[in-house]
Amino acid sequence: MEPMDKVKVMVADDHPVVRGGLQLLLNAQPDMEVVGDAGDGQTVLEKLKFCRPDVLMLDISMPEVNGLDVARRVREDFPRVRVVIVSMHDKDVYVRQALESGVFGYVLKGASSSELLEAVRAAGRGDYYLSSRVRADLIQAYLKQPPPQPASHTYDLLSEREQQVFRMLVEGHSTGEIAEQLFVSPKTVEKHRVNVMKKLDCPDLLSMVKFGIRIGIIDPDFWKS
Repeated sequence: MEPMDKVKVMVADDHPVVRGGLQLLLNAQPDMEVVGDAGDGQTVLEKLKFCRPDVLMLDISMPEVNGLDVARRVREDFPRVRVVIVSMHDKDVYVRQALESGVFGYVLKGASSSELLEAVRAAGRGDYYLSSRVRADLIQAYLKQPPPQPASHTYDLLSEREQQVFRMLVEGHSTGEIAEQLFVSPKTVEKHRVNVMKKLDCPDLLSMVKFGIRIGIIDPDFWKS
């Protein structure tokens, strides 16, 4: 009998306990093998160069570079790697943005072990998988046609790069930090910031944060600490 080809998986989560638990679960499967792990987005991108996983299990709320931006970079720089998001966020806006970022699966934290494993196996086959607690018709709807973009939803009028800059600004990153992470000049970041503020009609950072909370881009508790 020929040896089974194992799905090579990389696990990325900023919580060591969660990361360790996922690694134990995956390594216990005869058809899976963990080839790397990371606790922040920048480390994910660095390790992908030599880990070469088939599937990347990725949290959205990651330090350094958030999960959605990591997923976009993976799609561009490592197209053979299939991303499965494992997140606490169950709002449609996160699922939609994840799908638009090129992910193959979206599973909620707290899902059963069998659901997590099925998501990895599906991605390994090149299939899409959504958590049973997320509306099941989202994948087919977004794959068949672009999501509707009503004029009132001004966030959708931002370019992909402007959305990246917006999220990083409301997460508290400085212009210099954003420029470094996106590999652009501070001047370019400032240009995007000005465009974002004009398009969203937000004159300052506070109004941008309120806008992000209103449409579900950021957690309302994020700025309370």
